[in-house]
Amino acid sequence: MKANNIHRGSIVSIIVACLLSISTLALADPTLEQMSTDAKQWVMPGGNYSVTRFSKLNQITSANAKNLQVAWTMSTGTLRGHEGQPVVIGNMMYFESAYPNYVFAVDLDDVGRMVWKFEPPKNPDAPPVACCDVVNRGVAYADGKVIASILDGHIYALDAKTGKVIWSAVNADPLKGQTVTAAPLVVKDKVIIGVSGGEFGVLGYLSAFDLNTGKLVWRAYSAGPDEGMLFDPQKTINGNLQKPVGKDSSVSTWQGDEWKLGGGTTWGWYSYDPKLDLLYYGTGNPGSWNPTQRPGDNRWSMSIIARNPDTGVAAWAFQMTPHDGWDYDGVNENIIVDLNVKGKTVPCIVHFDRNGYCWVLDRRNGKLVAVHKYDPTVNWAKSIDPETGKPEVDPSKMTKAGVNVKNICPAAEGDKDEQPASYDPITRLFYVPTNHICMDYQAFDVKYKAGFPFVGAILNMYAASPDVRGRFIAFDAITGDTRWAINDRFQDWSGVLTTAGGVAFYGTLDGWFRAVDLKSGKILYQFKCPSGIIGNPITYMHKGKQYVAVLTGVGGWAAIGLAAGLTKGSEGLGAVGLTASLGDYTNLGGTLMVFAVR
Repeated sequence: MKANNIHRGSIVSIIVACLLSISTLALADPTLEQMSTDAKQWVMPGGNYSVTRFSKLNQITSANAKNLQVAWTMSTGTLRGHEGQPVVIGNMMYFESAYPNYVFAVDLDDVGRMVWKFEPPKNPDAPPVACCDVVNRGVAYADGKVIASILDGHIYALDAKTGKVIWSAVNADPLKGQTVTAAPLVVKDKVIIGVSGGEFGVLGYLSAFDLNTGKLVWRAYSAGPDEGMLFDPQKTINGNLQKPVGKDSSVSTWQGDEWKLGGGTTWGWYSYDPKLDLLYYGTGNPGSWNPTQRPGDNRWSMSIIARNPDTGVAAWAFQMTPHDGWDYDGVNENIIVDLNVKGKTVPCIVHFDRNGYCWVLDRRNGKLVAVHKYDPTVNWAKSIDPETGKPEVDPSKMTKAGVNVKNICPAAEGDKDEQPASYDPITRLFYVPTNHICMDYQAFDVKYKAGFPFVGAILNMYAASPDVRGRFIAFDAITGDTRWAINDRFQDWSGVLTTAGGVAFYGTLDGWFRAVDLKSGKILYQFKCPSGIIGNPITYMHKGKQYVAVLTGVGGWAAIGLAAGLTKGSEGLGAVGLTASLGDYTNLGGTLMVFAVR
């Protein structure tokens, strides 16, 4: 009997242990990757780690999109540019305004009720060194925390239920010209965030903070010595040449210490491949904008870099615009997709660069798969080498000190800036908000002083075609074919959302929010919002109904004249003259707009 009792007790213990184990597993937070498969939510800035900005929701279709209407709205309380998007976790929505960077938590079960509002301390040193408006590109979420980046460089982890600060960290110093405008990305237990300030001589870097403590885990610079860049000379691959980068792959391409004065800020979007365990991002312009002051290829500015998210060590790097003379920042999103290339499935990233070319790279090693113009006016390069990606620059379009170079296409704002594209896996096309603009560019010598502009160029931007400054296009990244295009009066500075209902959503700089048929490009619905749109649409499901949400609030570099009250055409780094008439069509004001089919 005693033996029997022991046996039964052991069985009971095992059963209890198993039940506790199952209970613990049930209560444990699912990973972000798992959460992103639930189309009812929008759990990351790009919707998923691949930043496809595609949703499987299909309640809104090309047949009923004409019946969309405004479901509810909410003011953000700020008037400058809103370049971000909300995230939706369960019945809660979280989003961040432009400076002073208010963070809101809204209960979707009780629309209009702010569960909490976080107001970070104001830092008056930050707005003056924000080159292109005091924008923010959104919050991140993970493990019960809302992660918010603030213009002055602070990163906050907020309790998602209460808004209380769990930890804060410092990622930038405005007195050195550094700011933070990007949306964080959480990968495992790391908060990934970059830095802005390319127009102030800031050396770019990407930082990883511990999700639970806020401690800096690693920081990787965009230029300079190998140890600072976290490059392994023998293992990090030069994607252009498909061989190890070798020792001093960056410093050897700069004259003296010029790399210290602005090499590749990292203010764009970040993506992640869990299978390869690689993080992808782009780097911005070298400093100054006068290429005569910095001979060489200026690596690794204007590049795409893949890194291990745990250590920061670079797997590979690929440079798109060596010795940049046009401010063609490479920070735009890297969309993770598997594409059919000559009958074989290739794991790719697709990047629509400021320089007017769509780059398709093998995401395992940075090897060039395809490259095509996505705007027909591109003329700074005659061609791109299909093996190495090296551009053959048109000598008549290469800028230099003391010369006003005319009719360069695209302009410095690029054929697409940070406004993110979307990939639709059903049509297998990319839906891209683009600029259609050219410029005159006069470079001059400039001296560096910490916290002061380090530009060295005067620009004049203008429409590439009469009264057309933007094009919304459906694009095949492998063939380079544009299937259809919508021409717009101003730059299309809003991001794009595509859905399984066969509908794309985007906004215009003058305030039209549109639903578009993915196959034909037909505008199915449009609504004139209170202010121009430079935010990125998202979609979610609540109580059985699909909603589409977008932040409106004109600003950013595209509308810096209107946002900052500038009137001289060459102000705003040449952007003011390009949109001089924008004030005839829209005004300032931050508003969250939410739509649904009636």
